[in-house]
Amino acid sequence: MSEVGAFVVGVPKAGTTWLTNVLSQHPGVVLSNPKEPNVVASHRGTFGRTGDEPDWSRYDDCFSGDGLRIDASVHAFACPLAPERIARRMPSAPMVLCLREPVSRAVSHWKMIRDTEEDFRNGADWSDFEVAWSDSRLCDDSFYGAAMQRWLEHFPLESFLIIDSQRMRSEPNAVLSEVEEFLGLDSNQYDLDPAKHANRASDRRPLTGVGRLVRAGFSLVPGFVKGPIVSRLQARDINIYAAPVMSRKAASYSAGQEHYAVCGEGLCEDLRLFESLTGFATEHWIDRIETSRR
Repeated sequence: MSEVGAFVVGVPKAGTTWLTNVLSQHPGVVLSNPKEPNVVASHRGTFGRTGDEPDWSRYDDCFSGDGLRIDASVHAFACPLAPERIARRMPSAPMVLCLREPVSRAVSHWKMIRDTEEDFRNGADWSDFEVAWSDSRLCDDSFYGAAMQRWLEHFPLESFLIIDSQRMRSEPNAVLSEVEEFLGLDSNQYDLDPAKHANRASDRRPLTGVGRLVRAGFSLVPGFVKGPIVSRLQARDINIYAAPVMSRKAASYSAGQEHYAVCGEGLCEDLRLFESLTGFATEHWIDRIETSRR
């Protein structure tokens, strides 16, 4: 198995799609295909969980070409098994850790799942945020301190570059320069258009009955047939499910007092733990959470 050179380990809804898509423009980078192979961790996306050992042969097939191989399976950060598995095979791999104020992260993650109806497809009903938050498959990704404690049992702190996702919007070039230096990459010029590279809420329109039928039919098409089709559509930034007959406009909402009241207290304690472990300043997030939950 060829060694993976670096990981983008977290967390969902914290800018990892934008970062990895932009980094994929670098001639010295080989991004995994798919972006999230979900091979190493027991957390396979939001809902998938397995205790099986990774299929390392399939993992190797997720990379093609020469360069620094990057795995961006963001759910690995919250996975209790991923740190030891990666340390066993790739003990020197650097980790880029993208974080976001954890309540707004959880609400954005919850909204994404509701928009795509992934909860219902996995036998859950997350229509109420408080119910969803009680499900570890949502809340675990927001407990940065608890996760970091596990990672530091296997990797030194120097293995991590921690990025506040807000900086990707306010100073993207500075963030990319830091990532390049951290990963040992030469400087490169990038197309930073967020409309092309971000995982936007506007792209996640709930499907109509027609859209569900098309998705179900497309899922039956062999990968070797639909792969080139999907690649061409993505290259042209075409989303066939955005058509009105396929989907409807999603409801618009953001984190409010009711969300901060549900999970704010526990997350403030966890953020203090994260700061004590890493030295990464979290007081601005704690202030926002404590103010918003009142």
